[in-house]
This record gives sequence, C-alpha cells and structure tokens, in this order.
Amino acid sequence: MIEDNIRMLRQAARINQDDKSIDDDIWCIIAGNVDLIDDIAYKAIASKNTVKILFREHVSLSEGKLSKKFDFIMLYGNSRRIEEFGRISLSRGGAYIKVSHFYINEGSKLMVFVAPDDVVRDSVSTIEKLRIPFAILQESQTTGFIDVEINDDVKLPGFIKSALKPFYNANEVVLSTILISVENDEDVEKVQSIATSNKIFVIDFKDIITED
Repeated sequence: MIEDNIRMLRQAARINQDDKSIDDDIWCIIAGNVDLIDDIAYKAIASKNTVKILFREHVSLSEGKLSKKFDFIMLYGNSRRIEEFGRISLSRGGAYIKVSHFYINEGSKLMVFVAPDDVVRDSVSTIEKLRIPFAILQESQTTGFIDVEINDDVKLPGFIKSALKPFYNANEVVLSTILISVENDEDVEKVQSIATSNKIFVIDFKDIITED
C-alpha cells in the first residue's frame, strides 16, 4: 500500500513537471516544399507573437542539368504551438526537428544540417572516418515531393521542359534534417567545412541563440 502511494506520488510529480515544461519556448526547423513552408510561415505570423520566425531560406541545388528546390524555416517560441506546426509538417511530408533548452544547457556544440538525404549521409560518413567525436541527436526526412526542374541553361523549348517536369518530380528527392552535437571546439570548423563543401546548409546554434 505504501509502495503504491509512493508510485502514485512519483507519477504525479512527473506529470506536473511535464505540464510545467510544456509551455517552454523551444526552437524548431521545418523543411519541405515551398507550399508547406509558406503555410508554416503564415501560421507563425498569425500566432500572436507566441512564435517568431528566425529565418527562412529558399534553396536551389544544381546537379548536372537539374535543379532541386526546397525551402526550410527556423522558428522559436511556445512549445505547444511549435508542436502543432510539427504535426502539420509531418502529416504533409515535411521534415521536422525540435530543439529544447535541455540540449542547449548541456553545453554541446550543436549544428543542424539540411540537404538531400544522400548528401547528408555522405558527409556524416566523412566526419566519422576522420574520427571526429560527434553524435546525431535527432533526424527527420521528408516524405513529400521536392521540386525538381531542368536548369535554365538547358536549351529546350518551354513546352518540352513543362512536359518533362512531372517525370523528374516523380523521382522523389528525400530531404534530410539532422541535429548533431560535436564534442570538441576545435572540430566545429572541420565539421562545418565538410558540410558546406558538400552544399549542405549548416545552422550553428552558437550563432542564433540569444538571451531572451
């Protein structure tokens, strides 16, 4: 009986702690096609200042005769609202990761990579081969389509380019978003260099965290 009461008190304490932290401000990164990110940006603007847009990026990566286009956005604000945005994003095929103050308080060197999945995996493999101590804390991949277009410098009539676009978009490009922690200060620049040389967009948390 006493043990049951203790167990109930512990469960109540955990629930109270969870409820207390549920409205904490957190960061998140959402990646996907332009329509999804347009909608997320609108919801953030309409959130009555509970969620702030830190930045938004339009990315176009050229590979041979094709351009892969996607958008991503970084938000900071009320965790309830951001969790809501996350559910919307995942239901529509976007990639979504959130970063709470727990990660920041651990004092880790945090970075986010956003790029096509094959490029992210190649870069992670290179970092590992160099024996740089790091960890992948979170990862998320898109399941929706990323726009793929024929480059403007390819000389084809416009109607042919339009006819080919559905074919290229049918070959889905998976976009990957990962949160990594680098153990040593001296390795941060090495990791950034590897990522940027592979055309990965890198977010270094030390550059975006400010005092509330």
